[in-house]
Amino acid sequence: MEKILWNHIQTVRTQSPLVHNITNFVVMNNTANALLAIGASPIMAHAHAEVQDMTGICQALVINIGTLDQYWVQSMLLAAQHTQKLNKPWILDPVGAGATPYRDSTLSELLSYKPTVIRGNASEILALARANTTPTKGVDSTAESNEAIEAAKQIAVEYGTLVCISGKTDIIVSQDKLIYLDNGHALMTRVTGLGCSATAVIGAFIAVIEDKTEALTAAMALFGICGELAAKKSKGPGTLQVLLLDKLHNITEKEFLQTIKLS
Repeated sequence: MEKILWNHIQTVRTQSPLVHNITNFVVMNNTANALLAIGASPIMAHAHAEVQDMTGICQALVINIGTLDQYWVQSMLLAAQHTQKLNKPWILDPVGAGATPYRDSTLSELLSYKPTVIRGNASEILALARANTTPTKGVDSTAESNEAIEAAKQIAVEYGTLVCISGKTDIIVSQDKLIYLDNGHALMTRVTGLGCSATAVIGAFIAVIEDKTEALTAAMALFGICGELAAKKSKGPGTLQVLLLDKLHNITEKEFLQTIKLS
């Protein structure tokens, strides 16, 4: 399996998928650079007049609701609707789900367009499944990944999607399978937007890899491993950001296969 995941990383590099991002102000630069580092090509576009055309030329769509307003929400809905119509893959990052009624109503509308993948922390996944007994603390998780597994299964069945619960252990949930990834580093939580960058990276993988479970697993393994390796050499959150981008760009097969913790 590990070798298959490495081959998928090379597929992204060689095919350089074009990924349409409607994401939040805080992370635009981070996510675009992460996509470039893995060999993909980012487009950041949300104008109503062009959003459907952009969706048409790109191979996957990334929607991140971190900084919402009415204009951007309409952009997201137009893009998701058109992506579904074209039968292209897309990923939803439900940032801050459960924090406000506005976020929840927006997510309800977006979910009707059946995302291929949903990636969020445990609190966000619990909120998305309307099973949130642990409050969302802004965009930070106040729940552990394993607490959200049943909620993720519910979402997977209801919407026909894959769910990635991000945390100390990343858990990939499909309708019939659980995959655990134990890579990453605690320092990654001290850099804003790294989860959002992981979502964008997933967008590149689902764009060109037919098996979406393998695509999601490869993307999360790559991001966690690169974060773990970068943290070993970083002096703090600032250097971690730079070293993570470098490692996404230059990771070797040996590093990947020796570091991955998959079960």
